[in-house]
Amino acid sequence: MPTLSVQLYSVRDQLAADQPATLARLAEIGFRYVEPFGLGSLAKTQAERLASTRKLRADLDAAGLAVSATHAALPSVAELAEECAELGAGTAFIPHPRQIPGFGEDTFTDTAALDAFADALGQAAADAPDGLRLGYHNHWFEWAELPGGPAYDRLWQRTLPQVLAELDVYWAIAAGADPTQILNALGPRAVAVHLKDGPATRDTPQTPLGTGALNVPAVLKSVAETPWHVAEIDTTDHDPHTLLATNASLLHSHGSTFT
Repeated sequence: MPTLSVQLYSVRDQLAADQPATLARLAEIGFRYVEPFGLGSLAKTQAERLASTRKLRADLDAAGLAVSATHAALPSVAELAEECAELGAGTAFIPHPRQIPGFGEDTFTDTAALDAFADALGQAAADAPDGLRLGYHNHWFEWAELPGGPAYDRLWQRTLPQVLAELDVYWAIAAGADPTQILNALGPRAVAVHLKDGPATRDTPQTPLGTGALNVPAVLKSVAETPWHVAEIDTTDHDPHTLLATNASLLHSHGSTFT
């Protein structure tokens, strides 16, 4: 059965104000796993990153929370591996091409740039030490049309098979893609999905699951075999903790577990 986690970006403002209390609130909702963000930050030194990671680990331990995976930049495989080890994270997803030096959002609009990115991602995954797996997390721009078809498809055709996928179902739908078809094509590489709802357009607030563009029963059926179901909010007019609790309750009622 899929296990629930929560992307900490959903409560980024609350974390900045009071990290221990925010994590404790997530635990009160029922979450036992979280997905941190910001590891490998290219704007910080390794010493700064490690200090932040150790503080987060201490606060997670105090709240009784563990890590399902993390979102991260890639200053180097060795540096990221050290941070992930401190946090107890066995999987790190690169959430944007700019998180690897030399690449940006336009990577997915240029075949040569995309191939170079796919090769860099694959090489990093191949170089990762035992105990760390690397993957990619999508937004909407990855479905830019290239001469051979959608850039997202080319990424997975090009990169090495050990690169994992975390499919953000909401942004895939916003791009006009079919999550079921994507998951079928990815096969066992798809180890996690992000689940949220809303109008599926850029820069618009997200709403409770079942009140937006997602066909929730169909989506949940398509992700029933995906190991991790990650609740996330990018932006919302709702209280983030209340919205996360609502979404977690719905996902739990459809078979996702907290442990």
